[in-house]
Amino acid sequence: MAADGGSSSLPCVFSPKSRQYLAVCAQDGRLRIWNTDSKTLHQEYVPSAHLSATCTCIAWGPCRTVKEGPQRKKRKSEASQVEEKADLLAMGTAAGSVLIYSTEKGALHCTLDGGHVGGVNCIEWHPKESLLYSGSDDTNIIEWDLQTGKKRSKWKVDRAAVTSLSVSPDGKLLLSAGQTIKMWDLDSKEIYRKFTGHSTAVTILRFATTRPPDGNGLYFLSGASHDRLLSVWQVREDGKDKNSVVSFTLTDEPRYINLLMSTRKEEAVRLAVVCSDGQLHLFEHFLNGPCRKPLSPSCTVQMSDNKDCPAPIPLLAAALGAGTRSVLLAYGNHLQPVIERVEISTTERHVCLTRDVHTSLSLSMETTVSKVKTPVINTKSRVLVPGLPGHQAPLKGPSQGSEKRKKDSDVKEMSIAERLGEIDLSSVSSGKGVPKGTDSLQTDNFAVLLVQGLESRDSNILNKVLQTRKETVIKKTVARLPLPAVLPLLEELTKRLQGHPFNAILMVRWLKAVLMHHTSYLASLPDLVTQLGVLYHMIESRVKLFHKLTKLHGKLYLLMTQVATADSSNAVADVDHTAKLVYEEESSDEEEESGDEGLPNDDSDNWEEEDAMEEKNKQTDEEDDDPDRTDSKANGEEDMEHGNESEEE
Repeated sequence: MAADGGSSSLPCVFSPKSRQYLAVCAQDGRLRIWNTDSKTLHQEYVPSAHLSATCTCIAWGPCRTVKEGPQRKKRKSEASQVEEKADLLAMGTAAGSVLIYSTEKGALHCTLDGGHVGGVNCIEWHPKESLLYSGSDDTNIIEWDLQTGKKRSKWKVDRAAVTSLSVSPDGKLLLSAGQTIKMWDLDSKEIYRKFTGHSTAVTILRFATTRPPDGNGLYFLSGASHDRLLSVWQVREDGKDKNSVVSFTLTDEPRYINLLMSTRKEEAVRLAVVCSDGQLHLFEHFLNGPCRKPLSPSCTVQMSDNKDCPAPIPLLAAALGAGTRSVLLAYGNHLQPVIERVEISTTERHVCLTRDVHTSLSLSMETTVSKVKTPVINTKSRVLVPGLPGHQAPLKGPSQGSEKRKKDSDVKEMSIAERLGEIDLSSVSSGKGVPKGTDSLQTDNFAVLLVQGLESRDSNILNKVLQTRKETVIKKTVARLPLPAVLPLLEELTKRLQGHPFNAILMVRWLKAVLMHHTSYLASLPDLVTQLGVLYHMIESRVKLFHKLTKLHGKLYLLMTQVATADSSNAVADVDHTAKLVYEEESSDEEEESGDEGLPNDDSDNWEEEDAMEEKNKQTDEEDDDPDRTDSKANGEEDMEHGNESEEE
């Protein structure tokens, strides 16, 4: 026996037993049923409230024999060969109603409403009777009778919302998950057991075995959101089942589970789990008691494309085949999933399959059952457009006001480039010599250009507008700005404030004007904190750094002044010491040679006599030391005689 299901926000479930169909609810709220054999879109159903009451969960009903109108009586041998098909499909909606869709009819079978107040989170079919169980955000479980289309019973489960349900294979027990996991007796609607062990909301509940005769071999598994473990619980008759007995490790929280139950102890449980990260984990384990260590998957399957830089392809659902290696995979996106049956060798722990998703997409449809019809276009057909025949462009009927305007004025509207050329920033920045009417015209152009620049992300237009310095121009431009352009302007200002400080000075003026004129509009936005978070943190960081920067500025200023004074002192020390003017006094010999005898000098004679006496003493000393120097003495005497002669003269 197999059990399917998932907790994804976009449900995707294979049909039971034969796996002939894959039911997918995509982002657009449409139910699409794909044929796994032909890989084509089998049916498409659009609920009447597919936008307001979106589909939250899907569950296939048990296979049954479908009556196809009056036919001839069949023989007993032919009657035994009648195949049961998956027909009914239950869809829970966010509005609290349950839709039952028939794949054989290709239409809505019935609608179960008036039971839940909140959105339906989970749906579970009774395996033997025509009963359906639904759990909702209103903390209630409802048992629906599909023959009458009305509810049979309703009871409150927990204080929290009911997030998952599962019915035992014999149809006597029901598992529900809210804050805790509870097991109910469906006959008396009373609690049979309680299980606690998950800290987050339980999103998956599945019975792993059938109830054995001894009563101690009943197992079920549970998975919770933001939990990377699948826990296996054992239901014992003695009540000693407070903790899980086995845990399966995953790479992420489980999104889809396909489980093949074991009917006896000698048969292993096979499990295929698709996680939210798009990986598939395969497990095989014999449930015969507690296991201390968490079990790792026997094989992990990933898919990627065959490009130069391979990107992962998310797996949506998986179904185990009859063989040990056969697995039916659905991958890609929910709008156009790719269905493929592959053979996976469990001897390898990690398997990566490369596929080309674009070439594998099959967009063909069965026209016999599908209600979506496409027009057949022939090569000779022509498409007619409104307008005169022979003209390619449609003819627009002008209004009377536009004709009057054309008659009154023949002036053509200026383009954006011409407007940019006409703007003179120098005349706007200078206050003198500008007429009074210029400001209003200029600010009007600025407001229009600013909106166009924000919509087109044109940096040239934005630079032209945001580089103005005049306060009146900035205020009037911001005041004439439409409300949808306020947030884009704040985002642009925030981006430019993170740039050069010189540019930030100009942006602060615009930011001040925006906050002054559009405070009431900004305060009415619900997500203002997230939108202005970057600007707030940037301003706060700069304010915190301002005090440190002023200290650094002061220290650098002192350091630069000291360096400047040291440089000036070195410049003074390196001055050239050569004198520009030198005054030399004349010696006594030069005075004698010059012949200036007219000046009175009383001591000149005494000086000459002292010099003569010293020379004589030197000569006598030299004669005593060296008798050979008589000639020099004679010469010295001759010199003295010449000197006396000069004195006498």
